Amino acid sequence: MYEGPKVPTKTIDGLLVPKLKSEWTSADYKDIQLNAKAVNMLCCALNATKFNRICTCTTTKEIWDKLVVTHEGTTQVKESRVSLLVHNYELFKMKLDENISPMFTRFIDITNSLKFLGKTYTNTEIVRKVLRSLSKNWENKVIAVI
Repeated sequence: MYEGPKVPTKTIDGLLVPKLKSEWTSADYKDIQLNAKAVNMLCCALNATKFNRICTCTTTKEIWDKLVVTHEGTTQVKESRVSLLVHNYELFKMKLDENISPMFTRFIDITNSLKFLGKTYTNTEIVRKVLRSLSKNWENKVIAVI
């Protein structure tokens, strides 16, 4: 039986105090088991580098919060990333020596990153941006599409 950090508590004189193990209810046991299973799943799903970041965490919530900050960053970091990606989106152009496939891959990387951070564009906006981003030698094809 897992007896980790989530210890069932009770209120005595307005203070939360841990329950004695003999006072645990079936719901308390269930909560402890669910936390242990979730911690185990998260630990097994992570590679060694990510596991090392969360190995000292004892609750699922603690692991989740650490992973969120690691991957998304704080709100301020997230806003900075969105700002930079929007800037990259707005200034996006096909490079002179670039083919359509690598150009489109670069563009999709920007839009996917923006989508992951909560900033989305409609399909119409994306298509128009791609058409405007093409080099001059694509001009006849762009006119045919429009």
